[in-house]
Amino acid sequence: MTDLDPDEFRRLGHAVVDWVAAYRAGLPDRPVRPAVTPGQVRAGLPDLLPEHPQPLHTLLETVDHVVTPATLAWQHPGFYGYFPANAALASLLGDLLSGGLGSQGMLWSTSPAGTEVEQALLDGLAGALGLDPGFTFAGGGGGTIADSASSAALVALLAALHRSSDPEGSSTSRWRDEGVDGHERVYVTAETHSSLAKAARVAGLGGRALRVVDPGPGGVIAPDALAALLRADVAAGLRPVLVCPTVGTTGTGAVDPVRAVAGVAREHGAWVHVDAAWAGVAALCPEHRGLLDGVELVDSFCTDAHKWLLTAFDASLLWVRDARTLPAALSITPEYLRNAASDSGAVVDFRDWQVSLGRRFRALKLWTVLHTHGLEGLRSHIRGHVALAAGLADRVAAEPGFALAAPPSLALVCLRCDTGDPDADDRATRALLAAVNASGRAFLTHTVVDGRYAIRVAIGGVTTGAADVDALWDLLRRCAGWVAEQAVASDDVSGAPRHGSQL
Repeated sequence: MTDLDPDEFRRLGHAVVDWVAAYRAGLPDRPVRPAVTPGQVRAGLPDLLPEHPQPLHTLLETVDHVVTPATLAWQHPGFYGYFPANAALASLLGDLLSGGLGSQGMLWSTSPAGTEVEQALLDGLAGALGLDPGFTFAGGGGGTIADSASSAALVALLAALHRSSDPEGSSTSRWRDEGVDGHERVYVTAETHSSLAKAARVAGLGGRALRVVDPGPGGVIAPDALAALLRADVAAGLRPVLVCPTVGTTGTGAVDPVRAVAGVAREHGAWVHVDAAWAGVAALCPEHRGLLDGVELVDSFCTDAHKWLLTAFDASLLWVRDARTLPAALSITPEYLRNAASDSGAVVDFRDWQVSLGRRFRALKLWTVLHTHGLEGLRSHIRGHVALAAGLADRVAAEPGFALAAPPSLALVCLRCDTGDPDADDRATRALLAAVNASGRAFLTHTVVDGRYAIRVAIGGVTTGAADVDALWDLLRRCAGWVAEQAVASDDVSGAPRHGSQL
């Protein structure tokens, strides 16, 4: 077998780029959510293991007729669900460069350029976000690009476990050699991302290790409640390992009081990991730097470039204050990985900053985004969405029959129907969400706020603009009218119009 020759690759590459460009250009005319049933895609696929080579155009035809119609269109300007998964076209070009180089960045020696570009990029971004110099390599800390905030939380927990069982900071510890002993505790709230619970499982702690702190106003961590829980656990012979405040919770975008939480946690030696997966990048804008108040007191900080920073998944940015902590917990060096550069201690081997050994050159796509758009462009991207969310929140607050379910947070608006009857409100809000999603013009997701069902509108798509949010608001009002009519006609608003119906 021979690989494609450069001329053939060039020809086929043009075809693929043309396909992507046409798909993105046509997204506004497609439904956001597909009308698809389980098993439909598999039934429509051709032989995926052909005996003989096939022309590329047949693959693209299958993508057109089978894959695309069954794909939730995350890059659609009408996508407002979950949090955005930005994949600006510039970042796709960076991914192409990374794949073209085909490097494996487990060690500095296997990818010197990949390692040092990542170091320089994360040091620069630390400054651009307003993180203190202690999070840079020059300051004794450093940053890395993980695949997700979930992986970042896991390695932070592993480092915290190592430190808690090895307070003297040696390269080995009882935890690494013998595992956990059942006394470790991890402190979260009901709004903390589920990745922390999964990290506790993966680390062998199990559900018993999670301690849910009673919330204060707005559902955020109450420092006094955290302090009381920590004192009680220490008195009972338990070991506080990690506390996780969130900057921008998934449900409502709430921000935990990081400074107060860090002060309480440090009294008991607990590692503080800040999960700012969605909201943290907003600190690129000086007016939003207050989100990171107190981060200079924590041990690790994570925010995602692949949510709101135009960079295609996967690219989660993790900084630690002490660059020794992750390798101390995670480094295992068989003979076949030994090399002069690593033994010198003069380089960083990023395989020691993650669970897996192998790693891609993710920094190249993030660099491409920064090079193409500049910090000014990224700030404009964020500010534009924050302004659109503020305008939508004003409309919701002023519209009879609607109510804000929580204060707006950056580019996230939570709303519900408001009839004066909480049970009727929940039924109507559920029906409204179903109707909007069935229309195909927008996609929304939900949360529960103070026990009541609410719709989340997460504005952040690469191409989402004022006209799209105007269209969403018109759609919400029309669908709410339809829901009210159904309620009057049948006293049942649990149904929804069929997919793609004209409302």
